Amino acid sequence: MQLKQLLICISLLAGLAGCALSAEKLPVLGEPQMMKKMVDGKEIEELVYPTIPDFSFTNQEGKTVTQRDVDGKIYVADFFFVTCPTICPIMKKNMLEVYQAYKDSPDVRIISHTIDPEHDTPAVLKQYAQDIGVTGDTWQFVTGNRETIYDIGEHHYLVTAKADSTAPGGYIHSGAFVLVDKEKHIRGMYDGTTEEGTKKLIADIKKLRDEYR
Repeated sequence: MQLKQLLICISLLAGLAGCALSAEKLPVLGEPQMMKKMVDGKEIEELVYPTIPDFSFTNQEGKTVTQRDVDGKIYVADFFFVTCPTICPIMKKNMLEVYQAYKDSPDVRIISHTIDPEHDTPAVLKQYAQDIGVTGDTWQFVTGNRETIYDIGEHHYLVTAKADSTAPGGYIHSGAFVLVDKEKHIRGMYDGTTEEGTKKLIADIKKLRDEYR
């Protein structure tokens, strides 16, 4: 094979590899279950991944936020509390980068759940949002029943979120940012305390949005 032909072949293969990589989809996380269903009168089995269940919380404006508010949207979830003395300030600085990147995108939302609902009332959350420069409805700070918040965190978003008298501030929670797709599947988990994790999340949101184009 002549050198020119060889270079053309290498270029074509590189292009094909690049297309394959760009088309690669994010994984679906969680433990799937084999479920039976009827299709054209026949019973078949398919692997079904867990989804985030219906929820109802109250945001910083005192309005109810439910699953319907993120229907047809990609969103990022995390857990924090306003008086957190450890990782929360770092997480919120990093989440602000995500917010700035997608605040004008109607198909992207952020939901931050307080794990100290007794202190973090809607009024406290509203002041918190204002203090860090968040406006509009892209980023929702929500509160609600303590046990409901802990349950959805630990059993559905797969993160730690609970009271712990031995922990700084009285609570312990994960520093994870959780990426959820339009079908309510978890598609990625990122270290919200690092710049690396934050940049990966921003990039993966774009990748996930591209899946729906």
